[in-house]
Amino acid sequence: MPYWERLRERATVEGFRDTLTDEAHLAERLAPYEVLVLIRERTRFPASLLVRLPRLEVLALTGRNSGHVDVAAATDRGVLVTETEGSGSAAIEHTIGLLMAAVRRIPQEDRAMREGRWQTGLGVELAGKTLGILGLGRIGARIAAFGKLLGMRVLAWGPTLTDERAAASGVTRVPLETLFRESDVVSLHLRLSERTRGLVTAEHLSLMKPTAYLVNTARGPLVNEAALVTALREGRIAGAALDVFDVEPLPRGHPLLALDTVVLSPHMGYVTREAYHHFFRQVVEGIEHYLDGRVPPHTLNPEAMAHRPGDRQPRGKA
Repeated sequence: MPYWERLRERATVEGFRDTLTDEAHLAERLAPYEVLVLIRERTRFPASLLVRLPRLEVLALTGRNSGHVDVAAATDRGVLVTETEGSGSAAIEHTIGLLMAAVRRIPQEDRAMREGRWQTGLGVELAGKTLGILGLGRIGARIAAFGKLLGMRVLAWGPTLTDERAAASGVTRVPLETLFRESDVVSLHLRLSERTRGLVTAEHLSLMKPTAYLVNTARGPLVNEAALVTALREGRIAGAALDVFDVEPLPRGHPLLALDTVVLSPHMGYVTREAYHHFFRQVVEGIEHYLDGRVPPHTLNPEAMAHRPGDRQPRGKA
């Protein structure tokens, strides 16, 4: 994309496409760099990794920090953490696509046709059904509007959701257990935090109808993945559509890969041409600010500058 060319005379820009899971190998690779651009939360930056990167000055995130960067530890080490605006439209469209693919069995029928078979199962109509939304924020509210467009009854729950906010979106706020018990489709749109990690438990899944579907395009650790696999394997829910997982990339041999009732995608809800233009334009603008001696826009911890030893200046290797 064209934005990186703006840094050509000011920094060496290098890119990596693989995923290193061993922290020691990751630290060895990243040790030479003063600026690191993180593609969403695919690589975690805890304090134990940050301490191994003494040259690091800026962590530039694409999208929002979802807990994958220890901002407090970065601040203590004088590392600025920046972020960009999110990619809400891309995630909304992908959620709708996965939802429809799951209830209409589109991937299964595609595979069957390629094997010479024809119409191997029955889809489900959503009109008149109930859609349950966990997290009625910017994305969740748009999914609620989509459900209403299809003629669905829409329920919602969120840690801070009020009756007034729910009513403003034309939906009904209910307790979490009620949402799982009454919904035909449950769609997750919460941010991952210590408060929401593991929120959806085996008990919640046991409340779902055997004809119900779970859709997760938010964050894998919101759901007890082992409990979800068990519920799907035993046919206690009809299916799931998942774009996010506990471990990414999804390991070979993972039990989800063997389940025909699951529609899977590789955390690509934001992987669109438009979203990447949006991310990288803002990332490069932030790096340019930093190289000019200014604090970048959307910096989460400008106070990190006060924690730097001496007068550490940008050195230009990104």
